[in-house]
Amino acid sequence: MNTAVFETIQRDSIISFPFLGLELNPPSYFTVFGKEIYFYGVIIAVGFLLGILFCAKNAKKFGLTEDNVYDVIIWLIPMSIIGARAYFVLFRLEDYISHPIEIFAVREGGLAIYGGVIAGVITAYIVSRRKKFSFAAMLDLLIFGLLIGQIMGRWGNFINREAFGGETDIFCRMGLTAPDGTIIYVHPTFLYESLWNLGCFIFLYLFVKKGRRRYDGQVILIYSLVYGIGRAWIEGLRTDSLYIGSTGIRVSQALSILLALAAGIVLLVQSKRPHPPEKLFVNRVRAEAESSAKPAGSAENSSAGNSSAEDGSVKKQQHEDSSAESN
Repeated sequence: MNTAVFETIQRDSIISFPFLGLELNPPSYFTVFGKEIYFYGVIIAVGFLLGILFCAKNAKKFGLTEDNVYDVIIWLIPMSIIGARAYFVLFRLEDYISHPIEIFAVREGGLAIYGGVIAGVITAYIVSRRKKFSFAAMLDLLIFGLLIGQIMGRWGNFINREAFGGETDIFCRMGLTAPDGTIIYVHPTFLYESLWNLGCFIFLYLFVKKGRRRYDGQVILIYSLVYGIGRAWIEGLRTDSLYIGSTGIRVSQALSILLALAAGIVLLVQSKRPHPPEKLFVNRVRAEAESSAKPAGSAENSSAGNSSAEDGSVKKQQHEDSSAESN
């Protein structure tokens, strides 16, 4: 059976993982006062919240404050959602021209991660310029929040029975059974990407914790390289990709390849340049704090100490001269 026929069968399909002996049929929504609330949106919201909390807690490691994080987040969240939706709509414009009102039907899905990231980076740049803190350091921190959102967000795709790959007989295949009993086995690409992002998160967290970060912007460059490679591979397995017109070129796959190449080149160039520790934003902030924390009289005390030393030297010299005369 062709997977393309199965693209519309999502929330009403039963999920199975033969190699685990599991069969699941989780509900895609719950009802509050008669209103359907989709788990997809709830999972993404929880991912956002956990990402924000992580960034706020770890802000000091990058020379930033919790207020810096919240200053960015308050603008970043709405702008990222708008960017993610705009990106998706742009590459499926023919589907929305005749039904423009559906552009705002975000509850039905249709958010593209790259659109959200692009909008988020632009937003972070503008806020960092206005608030006068390091844009590169903020990006290094926000990447962890983004990864947490990506790790969790893919499970929203799982609940929706969407963003899966082509048919396969691989050992970890996922089964989708339609209400009429028709079943296909596909690549669980949501799982691939969630695990890939988890590995990326763990690596970058240990990288920073062990003090390997040599310059601001290094973390986002490594993320761009690693995520770009993984996404390029995984996107090639999916059945719901956005394409550049009728070229057959997958938008996210092409962008991922370009992102990974660009990040790899910059990382290589930066590896050959000196990066003094004192230039890291966190070290500059720490140095400024230590400088301003010195007692006001420390300079005077230092000056007095120097004067005493000089007086002592003079007296010693005078004693030696006196002894020489007596002899």
